[in-house]
Amino acid sequence: MPDAAELASRRRDVKVLVLSGLGLNCEVETAEAFRLVGARAELVHLLDLLDGRQRLSGYGIVAFPGGFAFGDHLGAGFVFANKIRWRLYDQFVDFVEGGGLALGICNGFQMMVRLGMLPGFDGDYRTPRATLAPNERLGYRDAWVRIRADPESPCVWTRGIDTLELPSRHGEGRFLPADDEVKARLERDRLVAVRYVDERGAPTEAWPANPNGSPGGVAGVCDPSGRLFGLMPHPDAYLYPFQHPQAFRRYESADESEGAGLAVFRNGVDFAAGIG
Repeated sequence: MPDAAELASRRRDVKVLVLSGLGLNCEVETAEAFRLVGARAELVHLLDLLDGRQRLSGYGIVAFPGGFAFGDHLGAGFVFANKIRWRLYDQFVDFVEGGGLALGICNGFQMMVRLGMLPGFDGDYRTPRATLAPNERLGYRDAWVRIRADPESPCVWTRGIDTLELPSRHGEGRFLPADDEVKARLERDRLVAVRYVDERGAPTEAWPANPNGSPGGVAGVCDPSGRLFGLMPHPDAYLYPFQHPQAFRRYESADESEGAGLAVFRNGVDFAAGIG
């Protein structure tokens, strides 16, 4: 096992591109999360990518943060996805086929699903096979939820994670596969990386533990390689212990030096760095 200095050096070699602008409004905390786990994160405006002033080559990870890209006026992530489809798709596919990692959070997850990046069956990142529909209880829901990771999932972002409590804030988060065949494959290949769970830790479709009514409690999915991952809850919003709503009670019973959401970012960076 490399020593601490070697691990830090490897993590510093990981460059992360975090998209910003045009309604994406969680880019600062997303970039900070990657920096806290040792990577070099750079904020890049979406227009700079679309216009060719910036390219994905040279980065190990691209992050699509939460927010309301283009106002979500035509549906969450819809315009965002179409901009990338017509202006950036070939470059993104090259990035993925070259071993790159991608993380989509909330609006970023919505975009990745609408684009076809997720679930990305058989290396096909162009064909949409699911959607994120309006919440079963219509309206924007902002509350903390509990999710559980599938230990058998190929997702590199959730390795070693059991349960996480994270903020969830969205109006369109109900994950719906295109048909029964897609649903069956997601289950068979363990591509549902995280699910909403109740107080007993069991997957749930019941509100409020499941804020949107996703069948099977689906909270996030990955592609078969495990390198592309998207989820609705916000690990970027739980970077420090004091951000938890029960922080002061938790301090009495647990020695927490960081917010639990950082585990997701550390996993991605360590994989990109060849650690573990």
